[in-house]
Amino acid sequence: MYKTILYALVLLGCVSVLSCGDSYEEQKRLNRQERLRLAREDSLALKVATLPTLDCLPLFVAKELNLFDTLHVDVRLKPHEGQIDCDESLRTGKVEGMVSDLVRTQRLQRRGTAIRHVAATNAYWQFISNRLSRITELKQMEDKMVGMARYSVTDMLSDMATDSAKLKTEYVFRVQLNSPNTRLSMLLNNEIDAVIVTEPQATAARLFKNPVLMDTQKRDLRMGVIAFSEKALRDKRRSEQLRLFVKAYDMACDSINKNGLQHYADIIGRYTKAEARTIKALPPMRFPHASAPRKKDLDMASRWLK
Repeated sequence: MYKTILYALVLLGCVSVLSCGDSYEEQKRLNRQERLRLAREDSLALKVATLPTLDCLPLFVAKELNLFDTLHVDVRLKPHEGQIDCDESLRTGKVEGMVSDLVRTQRLQRRGTAIRHVAATNAYWQFISNRLSRITELKQMEDKMVGMARYSVTDMLSDMATDSAKLKTEYVFRVQLNSPNTRLSMLLNNEIDAVIVTEPQATAARLFKNPVLMDTQKRDLRMGVIAFSEKALRDKRRSEQLRLFVKAYDMACDSINKNGLQHYADIIGRYTKAEARTIKALPPMRFPHASAPRKKDLDMASRWLK
C-alpha cells in the first residue's frame, strides 16, 4: 500500500513538472509573439522624439486629449532628455520626426540627412547667469562657464553673447550639457556660472532671481522647429500620417490658446518635470499653427554653421 501511494505521488510530480514545462515554453512563445506584435505596431506608427520643454506642449496635449486617436492616426511620442539624442534617433530611423532647433536640423542636412521642416515652434531661449556668481552683464562672463549643447541654437547664442560683449570666444568656457533639466539643476546647485535654456527651465531659473543676460525674443529669433526625415516621408502612408499629425497639432494649439497654460498644468508637470510653482509662474504663451520657419531664421542658422 505504501509503495502504491509513493508511486502515485512520484507520477503526479512528473506530470506536474511536464505540465509546468509546457506552460513555461508556451508562455515564452506567447511573450515572443506579443513582443513581435508590439514591435510591428511601433514600426508602423509615426514616431516623434520629444524633449522636456514647453515647445512640445501641443504634442503632449494632442496625446493626452486623444486627438491623434480621434483622427485615426497612430502617433507615438518618444521622450528624450536632449537634442543630441533626438538627432541620433532621427538619423538612425528610430523616429520619423523630432522637436529641435534650426541650427541642429541644418547641421543634420549638411551631414546627409534630408529634413522637412513641418512647423516653426514658439520656443525662445534665455542666457541666464548664476546670481551667486554676481554676473549681471555678459562682459563679466570672461573665464566663466556656460552650460549649453554644441551645434544647437544654444551654441549659436553663446557666440552671439561673446560677440556682443566683445569677449574672446576661448575665454568663455562652454560646458556640454545635453539635457536642459541638467543645465537647470547645475545652475540652481551653484555648479555653473550660466546656462542657456528655454521654457519651463528658464522660468524655474528666474524664480530664484538668476539674471537674464540675453533673450532671443528681444532679437526677433524664432529658431524652434518640428522636423521630419524626408526619407521616411517618401512613403505615401507616412505622408498621410503626417497630414493627420499636423491637423491634430493645430487642434492642440487651438485648445491651449483657448484654455491657457494653467489648464494643462498637470500635463506640463508630467512631461517636463517642472514643479508646480514654476508652472504657475510661466508667462502667457500662444502656440501658432504648423507653418514653415522664416527664411531669415534659416539663413541665420546656415550662416552660423559656416
